[in-house]
Order: sequence, then C-alpha cells, then structure tokens
Amino acid sequence: MEALHEEMPFDLAFHPSSPLVATSLITGELYLFRYAAESQPERLFAAKSHKESCRAVRFVESGNVILTGSADCSILASDVETGKPIARLEDAHENGINRLVCLTETTVASGDDEGCIKVWDTRERSCCNTFHCHEDYISDMTYVSDSNQILATSGDGTLSVSNLRRNKVKSQSEFSEDELLSVVVMKNGKKVVCGTPSGALLLYSWGFFKDCSDRFLGHAQSVDTMLKLDEETLISGASDGVIRLVGILPNRIIQPLAEHSEYPIEALAFSNDRNYLGSISHDKMLKLWDLQDLLNRQQLVQDDKLGEQDSDDSDDDGMDVDMDPNSSKGSRSTKTSKGQSSDRPTSDFFADL
Repeated sequence: MEALHEEMPFDLAFHPSSPLVATSLITGELYLFRYAAESQPERLFAAKSHKESCRAVRFVESGNVILTGSADCSILASDVETGKPIARLEDAHENGINRLVCLTETTVASGDDEGCIKVWDTRERSCCNTFHCHEDYISDMTYVSDSNQILATSGDGTLSVSNLRRNKVKSQSEFSEDELLSVVVMKNGKKVVCGTPSGALLLYSWGFFKDCSDRFLGHAQSVDTMLKLDEETLISGASDGVIRLVGILPNRIIQPLAEHSEYPIEALAFSNDRNYLGSISHDKMLKLWDLQDLLNRQQLVQDDKLGEQDSDDSDDDGMDVDMDPNSSKGSRSTKTSKGQSSDRPTSDFFADL
C-alpha cells in the first residue's frame, strides 16, 4: 500500500487505536490517511498547519488530537476529525522544532535545532521540564518509562540521558566522530543503539554512557531511523533506501526486508497492532508494508540458505570418501586444509604416487 504526497514528508505517526496514519510535510502541511488491507490509503484531509516545514507529528490524548512541531518554532494541536487547529504554542522553542516524542498519556517532549529539550503537559498546555544538554539539533529521542528518563541523540555527536524526576541531565556521552541520528534501547534496557551518518551503529552499555562499548559496521550508508522489533532485533532505515532487519549482540545484518526507493528513508513507524510498517522517503511516497509478510520472506530466505548449506555438506562428505578410500566414514577430520602439512611421512606420500 502506498500514497504519493505532493511534497516531501518529514515524519509519520500511526493512530493508537484506529487504522489512521498522519504525515507531516516540508510545506508545513499535515496529511491524514485511512488505510485498510488490500487497498490504497485514502487521504482524509490535508491541512496547512505551519508557515514553515512541519518536521514532527504525533497522536496524543488517546488519538483525538494530532500534535505537530515546525521549523517556525511552534507546536500545533489539531482535531483528528477535521484537521482544524485546537491550540497553538507560537514560540514553544527559540529555535525550529525537529522532534516530538510521546512520554505518557499527558506529556510529550520536543527537541529543537539548538539542542534544547522541553517536556509539555498537554492538559495544562505548559512546559514542565527544560534540558539544555546539546550544542546541535536533536535528531531523535526515546522515553524509558521504568526510570522516567529521556534518551536523546544530537548532531553534536553525543547521547544524553535526562531525568524527569530531578529535572536535570543525568549523563552525557563524549563526542563521537559522527553525528548521532537515531536511538533505540535494546536487550531489556541493557544496551542503547545509535545510528550514524557513516553507517556504523554505536552500542552503549546502560549506566556507562561516556563512551560506546561496541561499534557495528554493517551498513554502507547513513542509518537515519530505527525501530525496535524485539529485544534482540531492530529495523533500520538507511539513506540507500533499504529497510533492514538487524541483530544486536551478536551484531549482524540478518536480511534486507524491503527497498522503499533509491532515496533516503526519513522515518519508520509501526501501526498500533504492529501489522504494518510505515516508511516515508525523499521520493514523496508513504508506503505501508505488511510486517508479517516481510518477516516471513526473511525466514524463507534463511531456510533456503540452510538448505543450500546442507546440500553443500552432503557433497563434501561424498568427496571425502572418494579422496580417502581408507577412511571408513569420510569425516571432515581426515581432510587437510590448504597450506597445512599431512601427518604421513613424505616417503609414504611419494610411494602412493
């Protein structure tokens, strides 16, 4: 399923209970689509929400309200039924807003172009926390509910941990060589994974954020967005337009899942029931993928590879028997590797010849 936009979308978000997906555009517009199996998404409305680019979108208040953040420094609350404005914070930040993330039913966080993070109470429509922890734009944020903390990545190459209870930055990593573009928490909260422009994934151990504990060089190009599938695997969206399934510890690219286009992937999101994976790219297209179908295809590829390996093993065993008639079972242990000497004396070798 796919839907073409008139201009490039920056972000997307799925409704928490209904088959609706919202996208925010570079033109400042907000689109809302209804989707259903085996049919193309139907656009319900297109609203001009901001004067400048609309970079972030999220559903709040049980899906009754759509929040958008813009380069014009404002945050707008729009009605999900009509797209009409409900409330607007004109100067929510001093700089353009780049990211929104839902924390609880009544709180959201926003990050701007100069590294400032603010937490908002949607009932009071007021700011309740402010963190000045970065020197460049906030590229991504994720909320850890168990410890009530926000993890944020920035263009300044650092990862920050902000404690909402104490209203202070608890920890911040040293500057990395790359910008940090995306972040997910894996391994039951023990590992934090960050994507970079070089394609490397940086792994941080929880509680030891000063420097990364591991670097995974599996991607050839920038990892702009990531989603946690489970504690062992994540889904990455890269600037080569490919969506990949990635294993963490052991670190490996398990399988490319889909190719959105030849252009960079801006954002990925799961539908509320996790039946669909949504992706947007510079090709102006919203695509909704059947997630189970993608994962099943990946499993089929793995099964095929295992079948080929079994076939190869069978052939090797047969060759062992032919090459060494004195061997009763033709086991691999009887073969000598290239460049290794045989245990038999040299004279015996020439005698056999």
